[in-house]
Amino acid sequence: CCDGGLMSVSLVLVAFPLAIPFGFALSLRRSSKARLLRCRAGIYGNIVRGPPAFLRIYIAFFGLPLAGVKVDDYVLGVIVMAMNSSAYLCEIFRAGIQSIPKGQNEAARSLGMNAFQTLLYVMIPQTFRNVLPTLTSEFILLYKDTSLLAAVGVVEIVMNARPLVATTGSHTPYVVAALFYLVITLPLARLVSGLAARITGAAEP
Repeated sequence: CCDGGLMSVSLVLVAFPLAIPFGFALSLRRSSKARLLRCRAGIYGNIVRGPPAFLRIYIAFFGLPLAGVKVDDYVLGVIVMAMNSSAYLCEIFRAGIQSIPKGQNEAARSLGMNAFQTLLYVMIPQTFRNVLPTLTSEFILLYKDTSLLAAVGVVEIVMNARPLVATTGSHTPYVVAALFYLVITLPLARLVSGLAARITGAAEP
């Protein structure tokens, strides 16, 4: 299961950093005053979040080859995971943006900052600070979702354990696979709780 564990970690460590900027860009579109930008970002989010993740993976891994598009399984797994996460991160970041008082944007403008400077120095730092616990929770969910890739032949933790169970007749490999997930998710879950408590404490007068 060690190789499968490394594959799962590798998938999420590549997919999640790719999803963050894409998800943030989508959130800016969703928060835009331009109706067309809001609609396009909303359509993308609804299309990605609507169907089950399992179905999206099947469409990507079996639909693209039928259309004549061939992509390496690892690369395709990263793309699917990143697209899935970016749609949820869009709403997470949008909530973070909306939690910032509008007066701060006006104050930045009054100090002579342009729109880009306001975004870079005022909006982005506060948004990421506000959503950091939720961001960590999304990382945990994405890591666990890598198990769905076993259904399409990507050799992650579950896929690696399956032949061992078939060969030995023992379910111990599945238990080991579960431990691999726990080793990553339990410390991160505690981190989420700690971050949430710190942010709540800092927000109190």
